[in-house]
Amino acid sequence: MHPDDGRVVLAGRDGWTRALRSSVGVVPSGDRSFYLRISGLENLVFFGRLHGFSRRDAVARAGELLARVGLEESARVPVGVYSHGMQKRLSVARALLARPLLLLVDEATHDLDPEGSRRVRRLVEASAADGAAVLWTTQRVDEIRGFVNAVTLLNRGRVRFAGSVPRFMSYSPQQRFHLRLGLERTATAGEPLEALVAPALTGKGTLRAAEEGHAGHYLLALDDGVVLGDVLASLTALGVAVLTCTEEKSEIEEAFFALTADAGT
Repeated sequence: MHPDDGRVVLAGRDGWTRALRSSVGVVPSGDRSFYLRISGLENLVFFGRLHGFSRRDAVARAGELLARVGLEESARVPVGVYSHGMQKRLSVARALLARPLLLLVDEATHDLDPEGSRRVRRLVEASAADGAAVLWTTQRVDEIRGFVNAVTLLNRGRVRFAGSVPRFMSYSPQQRFHLRLGLERTATAGEPLEALVAPALTGKGTLRAAEEGHAGHYLLALDDGVVLGDVLASLTALGVAVLTCTEEKSEIEEAFFALTADAGT
């Protein structure tokens, strides 16, 4: 479709031409554009021909991409019997047909299981490693951790944040962790563990017992700028064994809530 207004400039090229359109690959959120009665190979060859490939080149490129996304053994199976995850990988393969300069990925993992999500992310990462710029949109904010170079948060049509992931995470309020602790030495009779360690945690954070019925379980809230490892070292020095430590809430999710709090849901 031609834009009603504005300009599109990609890699220094201006104008919404066929060549520019072919430089953009798209992985849609809900994909209903495959032909279910024909095979994955036939689908990719069809779309390759739409890109202007000769039949021979389309077959070769389709075979290469099916192997890359792990669908080589299902190449001649009708797409209608593919699992949802297989169809999503086929969608990634189709987006890469013309070796795009820009890959637009929309909610690619929202309905996939963890293994399927990881495979799709790895395919997209490989495309970026090959030189494509990737614009990945998602509402699963936790998946940006260790995955993206920069993040832009849109809320009600406004840019609420644009910058690096660490800077985005800095908007998270106090970090909280769930600890399971044990004493390596005998505590003062009758003195609760949180009171025993309180002096050592001054200026670092606070420790309180979790809900009743969970002996040995505690919630740790870190003060701003404090590194978790320093607090765990302080506990260990007091003879407190840290048996498990898990983040109570995602920093990324908490940062999202903090940045959108004044805009409603």
